[in-house]
Amino acid sequence: MTSARKNAEPELPFWKTKTLAEMNRQEWESLCDGCGKCCLIGLEDADTGEIYLTDVACKQLDNTSCQCKDYANRKKIVPDCVRLTPKNVPRYKWIPKTCAYRLVAEGRDLFWWHPLVSGDRETVHEANVSVRGKTRPEGRLKVQGLMKRITKWPVPLETAPRKRIVTKTTAKKKATT
Repeated sequence: MTSARKNAEPELPFWKTKTLAEMNRQEWESLCDGCGKCCLIGLEDADTGEIYLTDVACKQLDNTSCQCKDYANRKKIVPDCVRLTPKNVPRYKWIPKTCAYRLVAEGRDLFWWHPLVSGDRETVHEANVSVRGKTRPEGRLKVQGLMKRITKWPVPLETAPRKRIVTKTTAKKKATT
């Protein structure tokens, strides 16, 4: 192969060429699509092992941005917050099937709406993947109360909408630029 032809071949994105363990910190953090589903309270059926997600979120989840309010100190504020690692991602059944960490661990590609693919942090919300505006913060609910909060989350859009959906956030961004 000539060097000219070799240079013409597009370089594959890091998530297609590296394992989770091979990623640097910036690559690892960029895999988070900002859906917020990993911050939901889930209940596991003791008989089947199936995980049921509620609409109750960690008290640190910002319901608008779907980001942790204090990511750097999250373990101090919420001691049982789980820090994902290349070793534990494959073991956790509760990680959403759409989660980039899970997809990469399984050798699968990211969806069209992932910010690394779309180039836009809003597509995860436009595709019906995120929990933006759909949760309540955790409080004093016991298991019985949480069972009443089990939610059937919408199925993400399989393809990008033909016409771009304008959200309040995208409208604000366009107005300020």
